[in-house]
Amino acid sequence: MNVATPLQRPSPISPSVDFDADGVQHGFLRLPYSRDDSAWGSVMIPITVVRRGDGPTALLTGGNHGDEYEGPVALFDLARTLKADAVQGRVIIVPAMNYPAFRAGTRTSPIDRGNLNRSFPGRPDGTVTEKIADYFQRALLPLADIVLDFHSGGRTLDFLPYAAAHELPDKEQEKRCFEAVAAFSAPYSMRMIEIDAVGMYDTAAEAMGKVFVTTELSGGGTSSAKTVGIAKRGVMNVLRHAGIVAGAQALGPTRWLDMPSSECFRFAEDDGLVEFCVDLGDAVRAGDVIARIHPVGRTGQAGAEYRTALDGVLAARHFPGLIKTGDCLAVVATAEDKN
Repeated sequence: MNVATPLQRPSPISPSVDFDADGVQHGFLRLPYSRDDSAWGSVMIPITVVRRGDGPTALLTGGNHGDEYEGPVALFDLARTLKADAVQGRVIIVPAMNYPAFRAGTRTSPIDRGNLNRSFPGRPDGTVTEKIADYFQRALLPLADIVLDFHSGGRTLDFLPYAAAHELPDKEQEKRCFEAVAAFSAPYSMRMIEIDAVGMYDTAAEAMGKVFVTTELSGGGTSSAKTVGIAKRGVMNVLRHAGIVAGAQALGPTRWLDMPSSECFRFAEDDGLVEFCVDLGDAVRAGDVIARIHPVGRTGQAGAEYRTALDGVLAARHFPGLIKTGDCLAVVATAEDKN
């Protein structure tokens, strides 16, 4: 008897849209989820497909982490406003990939504590989060030529607003990714090496040879008019860059940064109250104190000083005032100039 392996099994997710039909379709990715309050219930992930004729496909996603909001705001708006006659090719919009996490306002899913961006390639017979990852891995990513996945810092980090791509073994693919980053035209553009790329959506898309662009657009578990504006302008710039939407890109100045190694990251080795000594975007020199963590159990004790290992700018910082051992405290990126 032949037994199907997990990746040979069909996905339990069924789309209510036809990816090959012209026009604008609003629907759902329906994932059966039996639970105490709904025996035959489902997770209903909103999706929009806008298609006209032949051309490239853009897969646009937000809410990979549920407490990051610029992407969902920009993509729910785009899904409402993008018309088929403005498109040559296809645009697939999923404003909230990890929909249970998005509805809960949490980084991970309240159903299974799954971090979608560490769950790829997923499993069709796995947890809810693994089933979502599997559907993107086997059904949606193969359709795409270019993938734009919005992130920001959520409730625990704050970033300079940047678009980013990764250094890749395939330098031609890497070049196309960074061209798309430049087209997004965020105030900052980042060249990245991930400290932990296993299970990431980014890694899954890049392994398929896709053009992949991500962002970090501020954070703190909220959004602002400025960062939402960057997201809305950036997504249209990428669609124009891909030749899917006609018209000139709305380009502005961008400053290129680099995260070349693990030396960029500082992690807390103490619990306590954070005092940042520099702000986002400030220039720092190797050896500068970037933060102190003050003990809070009693008065009269000195805070632990944390210094940067390299010259650059403060690109990310822990957001809440209190921090725990092991939390990411700060990220320093190197800059192409000294301004």
